[in-house]
Amino acid sequence: MKTPYKNIYAVLKLNRFIVLAVVIFAMLSSTFSLWMAFKTNKEALNSAFAINTDGSIIPLKLVTQKENFKVEALAHLDLFHNYFYNIDASNYERNLEKALWLGNSSVDNLYRQKKADGVYNRLLQYSLVQKVLSIDSQIEEQNGTYVFRTVTIFEINRGSIIDTYELVSSGNLIPVDRNFPNNPHGLLITNYFENTLKKINDED
Repeated sequence: MKTPYKNIYAVLKLNRFIVLAVVIFAMLSSTFSLWMAFKTNKEALNSAFAINTDGSIIPLKLVTQKENFKVEALAHLDLFHNYFYNIDASNYERNLEKALWLGNSSVDNLYRQKKADGVYNRLLQYSLVQKVLSIDSQIEEQNGTYVFRTVTIFEINRGSIIDTYELVSSGNLIPVDRNFPNNPHGLLITNYFENTLKKINDED
């Protein structure tokens, strides 16, 4: 009696089914692994830490990196303009030194120009007090570059006379390594320029 052989087509069909099942399982496994890696990476990006003024670490949950950048950028600009323009005879050297940490050579060049023009000598000679009243900054992203425009209102107290001025300045912001406490936001002002300065007339 002859041994019956299985139909060759049935055998091939079974083999094809096994191969397809293995391929589909491998694809599903790879897809699940990629999804888990993406999810873990996204959660890591949305988690950050900030250092408080007393040195303690505060965990922060960020909505997006761009929103976080804007918050830090506005704080950086506020800090810089306060240091650079909120000065008097007793604090100008300390404040300007702090301001220079927040910008590149464009800020240093402006500082040297003001010094050469006698701005700080007059501050000492006449005991002037230059006080920042408000800082309003706008930030835009243009082709991967962050551009800002800041309107700073400040007053100069000459004793019996107080004059108020509006300064419009502009420049760019680039990310750098954080440097506590000199540059806590990890940003650097570049291409800094004082566009306009005008005296605000009293309405009285």
